[in-house]
Amino acid sequence: MQHWFILAIAIVLEVAGTTSLKLSDGLSRLIPTLCMALFYIASVGALALAVKKIEVSIAYAVWAGAGTALIALIGILYFNESANLVKVVSILLIITGVAGLNLSSMKL
Repeated sequence: MQHWFILAIAIVLEVAGTTSLKLSDGLSRLIPTLCMALFYIASVGALALAVKKIEVSIAYAVWAGAGTALIALIGILYFNESANLVKVVSILLIITGVAGLNLSSMKL
């Protein structure tokens, strides 16, 4: 269970890195650019720890899918990006896929 917590931390760090990327204004602002680099490095480090016990195919898909869905939501809610039915349904499909992958890795 600890490795799933580490994976969750990796996802949060990846989302923070991508948010910092947006705030860096094309890497032209020093502090957000440095934060982006640190968050991405820490995220990959945490992902590396998580894959010690979680199958890499599952861990990476959850990391990428959850990060993508969260960034899409942050874009809509914080950066006032457009939201339409196709985007919302697509985010829900990503979340459904991540949940399905988690269920597929459970031992029944």
